[in-house]
Amino acid sequence: MEHKEKEIGKCPEATVTNKKVVILGGGESGSGAAILAKKQGFDVFVSDASLIREEYKVLLRKYGVAWEEGGHTLSLILGADEVIKSPGIPDKASVVRQLKAQATPVISEIEFAGRYTQAQMICITGSNGKTTTTMLTYHILKDAGLNVGLAGNVGSSLALQVAEQNFDYYVIELSSFQLDGMYDFKADIAILLNITPDHLDRYDYKMQNYIDSKMRILQNQTEADAFIYWNDDPVVSKEIEKLRPKAMLYPFSEEKKTGVRAYQAHHQIVIETLKDTFTMEEELLALTGTHNLYNSMAAGIAAKLTGIKNENIRRSLHDFQGVEHRLEKVAIVKGVEYINDSKATNVNSCWYALKSMKTKVVLILGGTDKGNDYAEIAALVKEKCRALIFMGIDNSKLHDFFDGKLACISDAGSMQEAVSQAYRVAAPGDTVLLSPCCASFDLFKNYEDRGKQFKECVGNL
Repeated sequence: MEHKEKEIGKCPEATVTNKKVVILGGGESGSGAAILAKKQGFDVFVSDASLIREEYKVLLRKYGVAWEEGGHTLSLILGADEVIKSPGIPDKASVVRQLKAQATPVISEIEFAGRYTQAQMICITGSNGKTTTTMLTYHILKDAGLNVGLAGNVGSSLALQVAEQNFDYYVIELSSFQLDGMYDFKADIAILLNITPDHLDRYDYKMQNYIDSKMRILQNQTEADAFIYWNDDPVVSKEIEKLRPKAMLYPFSEEKKTGVRAYQAHHQIVIETLKDTFTMEEELLALTGTHNLYNSMAAGIAAKLTGIKNENIRRSLHDFQGVEHRLEKVAIVKGVEYINDSKATNVNSCWYALKSMKTKVVLILGGTDKGNDYAEIAALVKEKCRALIFMGIDNSKLHDFFDGKLACISDAGSMQEAVSQAYRVAAPGDTVLLSPCCASFDLFKNYEDRGKQFKECVGNL
C-alpha cells in the first residue's frame, strides 16, 4: 500500500459501565448501534417516534435491549450520557434541539462504530454516484479475496458488523447526514465524487452549509491517508484550496492534466500510482457514460491503493453488474426501452441520466422537492425530451419552470398512470426514463419502492 496501514485487530472486550447510551431511531443503523453499545457493556435504550420493523425488534430482543416505539420518553432520552441519532432525523427535531441545548453529545452510528474497530476505512461521498462507486469498490475488493464489509447507506449496519464480525476492511457510503454526526472518525481512503445542490431543505437552503457537510469526509486525515476526488468539480477545487488537505491527493479527470492521477487517454482509462500504472480499454468497462467513467476511476484508484493486483481490478471493472434503480434497463416494449433511474433524487443525477441517452426521451419526474433548481437540465430537456410526465402530489414548481418549454407535458397521480401515459406518447426507438429529480416520500415509501413500482407497471404493459 502507498499509505500506512492500521493495525488490524478485534473489537475490545465489553466492559461493565454505567454509561447511558440512547439510540434515536430503531432502523438499520439504530438497531446496529444498540447491539454494539450493549456488547460494550453500556446501559442502552432505543427510542423511535415511528414503529420499529419486526426484524429489528427481534434483533433488539435477542440482545436484551430495551426499546420504545410510537413516541419518545423525554426523561429517558435527556438523561443519556451520549445519544446516537439515525441520519434520517434532522437536527431541527425538537428532541435533538433539547439534547444539544443541554450539551449532550449527539453522534452518528458510523462515528460510534469507528471507535471499536481497527479495520481500514474506505469512505465514499458525493451528491451523485456514491452508491455505484461504493458497490464497485466493494466488488473489486471482495472479488480479490479481501476480508471486507459493506456499510453506510448500503449493505448492513457498520456497528452491527463491528459487533458481530471481524472485517479487515470496510467500504462505506456516507451521506451528508451521516457526516454531520462524525467527529473523531477517520477515513483511511476518502473519495469525494462531486458536490451539487441536494438536501438543501436540511441545510437552511444554504449551499455552503451542505458543502461544509460533505467536506467533513476529510476531517482527521493525515499524511498517511489518501484523498480521491474529481479534479474538475469547481466546488471541490475551491474547498481544497481553502482546507489544504494533509492526505496524499489522488485527483481524477476526463483529461490528463498536471497532478491528475487518473484520466482518459486513447479510449483507455489510466491510473497512475507511485508503484505502477494501470490501463484498461473503455469499451471493456461494465459501466457506460462519462459519469460512470469517473466512478470507475475512483474505485480503481482505491483498489490500487489497497494493493489489489491490476488483473483483479480489470476483471472486476469488466464484470460488475451495476446498481438497482440507477440507470437500470427494465424492458423493451414495442420498440421503446424503459429505464429505471429512481435513485436520481436530485437534479444533477437526472442531468447525468439525460446526458447518457442516445434516443428521444419521455421523462417521468417529480416528487418531494428539496429546493431544486431545474435550470441545470433545461437545455437537455429541450434537446432530448419528447414529453415530460410530472408525477407528484404537488407539481406546481415543475409546471412553473417547464410550461412553455416543451409541447407535451402531463400530470400523473400514480406510477401506473405515469407509465400508461408514457406508453401512449412514446414512439418506437424512444426511451422512457424514470429519473425523478426529487425525493419519493409524497407517493412512495422510498426510491426503492418507486423503482419497483415502475418495473412492475412496465412488466404489465
